[in-house]
Amino acid sequence: MAKLPLPERGQPLDVAYIYELANALNDVASQVSSSTNKYVSVDAPGVGRQNVKASEARIIGGYVDVVISSTRTKGQESPFSYDFPTDFKYTPIVTATPINVGATDAGKDVTVVLKSITTSKVEGVIRFNNTGDVSVAVNLIIVGIPN
Repeated sequence: MAKLPLPERGQPLDVAYIYELANALNDVASQVSSSTNKYVSVDAPGVGRQNVKASEARIIGGYVDVVISSTRTKGQESPFSYDFPTDFKYTPIVTATPINVGATDAGKDVTVVLKSITTSKVEGVIRFNNTGDVSVAVNLIIVGIPN
């Protein structure tokens, strides 16, 4: 969408300029429709489903290095936590995916368990199912309603 030139101070507003303003507003209105596809539903624990416009939801993509170049044994766990940049109104939905950063055999066989999710932080552990050298991180997708 084209940007409108700002008028100079004291410049009289003519019909052509007002016409450009009206066209720009109409363009914005057509791009921001009230379609139901533009809503996000978040099932917040304790309060149920919350439906908000997508522009009112908060989606965070987080990354945490958990273990870098270290040996872990089968059954051992390594904790991790991630503080959200902004607090949420309700407990958000969090998805965690392990990343085998070191591309090792032991790093392929891990399990991520989320232990605690609050409106400001997520905590979890990576459980190692094989013994060996590992470098493992976690990708996080957090979806919620901001405070």
